Amino acid sequence: MATILPGTTIEVAQLKNGSSRQMFDGIFAAGGITLSQVSVMTGLEPYHIQNWVKRGYVSPPQKRQYSKNQFARIVIINMLRETLQIDRICGLLGYINGKLYDESDDLIDDSELYHMYTDMIASKGVSGNEQTVIAAAEDAVSGYNEPIPGAKSRLIKILQVMTYAHYASLYRKQAEELLSTLQ
Repeated sequence: MATILPGTTIEVAQLKNGSSRQMFDGIFAAGGITLSQVSVMTGLEPYHIQNWVKRGYVSPPQKRQYSKNQFARIVIINMLRETLQIDRICGLLGYINGKLYDESDDLIDDSELYHMYTDMIASKGVSGNEQTVIAAAEDAVSGYNEPIPGAKSRLIKILQVMTYAHYASLYRKQAEELLSTLQ
């Protein structure tokens, strides 16, 4: 059974270490992607994406093309909005990457953040409990080189929040499915 990459409509045979990186490398092999392609791959209406650009949550596309990092930002916001309010998501992303519309102050590329996150939740030992989430986040950032002191601890916290939001979304879906079976 196929699995969907979090925040997208993209199917992968199995979510495993490197799944998102491999998919992104294929998608962006020829360069940027258009708004309609972003829309199809995220399930978002184009006006949502344009609104996020207008509000400064995502930097504007260059020559009508979205980069790998812009796409990753859109995917992260899309995935987290199932459980968090948009202002909380922006605060979360701002905690690690400063001004959302300015990539020059980022402590990590959004695509790298997304790859760390998907690798983390693909890990067999990760469950929703605090110890496994912390251990997985620490493991995920083990090769990360801090551009400034404290960046690694910020990244660990961000990955924890993203993982808890992931599990909250899964539990919510399970609860809704079970509720629909009640007579």
